[in-house]
Amino acid sequence: MPRPRVALITDPTSPEGCGEYLARAVEVLTGAPPVRIDARHFATGGTGQGVHDNGRLRLRVPEEDLDLVPDVVVLYEIPPHRRRSLAPFQLLLERSRTVTLGTGPTAWRTATEKDLTVARFRRDGISHMETVVLSRPDPAEAAAAFDRLGRDVWARPVVGTGGGDTFHLTTRDALARAADFYARTGTDWLLSRDAGNTTADGLRHQFRVFVLHGRVLHAREHLQAEPDTPCNTCQGAVPVFIDPADLPPRLAELAVAATASVGLPFAGVDLAIENGGVVFEVNVQPAFVDGELEKAAVPYVRAHLDALAARRPGAVTLGEQPHAWVTNRSTSGIGGVMT
Repeated sequence: MPRPRVALITDPTSPEGCGEYLARAVEVLTGAPPVRIDARHFATGGTGQGVHDNGRLRLRVPEEDLDLVPDVVVLYEIPPHRRRSLAPFQLLLERSRTVTLGTGPTAWRTATEKDLTVARFRRDGISHMETVVLSRPDPAEAAAAFDRLGRDVWARPVVGTGGGDTFHLTTRDALARAADFYARTGTDWLLSRDAGNTTADGLRHQFRVFVLHGRVLHAREHLQAEPDTPCNTCQGAVPVFIDPADLPPRLAELAVAATASVGLPFAGVDLAIENGGVVFEVNVQPAFVDGELEKAAVPYVRAHLDALAARRPGAVTLGEQPHAWVTNRSTSGIGGVMT
């Protein structure tokens, strides 16, 4: 059987580098690199074309001389503020027989826009810290929310990434500065009660749990030396890998439930063990760090190929193919060898 044709569609404006991990994962599993495509071609106003061709989806990008009927589309690393513009393309993917995972625009939006996430958590009983959504509040409204939440809160934008524009607030003056910042940028924002998620030696900590098809795939703990800085690796937090079997059962249960609540098959869920276990957010396309090629990127791509194999018996899968060739030099720039 021919090897599957995999299109990897990412946004190159993202600094996270997930596309390189996923390209390497495709090589590991199929023996060939994917076709890399700039997602902006298929956003609203882009020149990319998606055409149904005998029930399959043909992707065309005239200026790139690209004309491809993929078996699998891996759509990933789309910055949060660009996701809405891909909704029509996501719907086109859903109506085709092309294999892809987690491309539904409703689930993406629910997880991306944190006011919608909070509303979904409330509906489904997902434990989270008390949160107030604010949209251009007057000073009295912001102060009332601050007081109600115990005057120890985190402010964050409704749509953000990597912990950017997020502030730990414990004074009225700090609250006023944050409110002014969000007003100047025209941003809706949230205030959430602080979770008290610090270790005995004063480090902020939280957990990132990767969930795929209702089970915990991989987990890590983030340790942040700056207690007023978000616990994101891009903000300086140190990741420590955790075997899924060693993850506290309450966190595993919450991560799976939160992923299902927003409607995603795959996600990275941020949680704290304090307060009986609480969810901070569900990441549609969690970033990978060193060591997660095998732990997260390869299983995610394998899930696509398994779905293709279920639909098309005889398709190439990792379990059926010898993979001594994996020691060959990667064209994606990400190292790591499967054994």
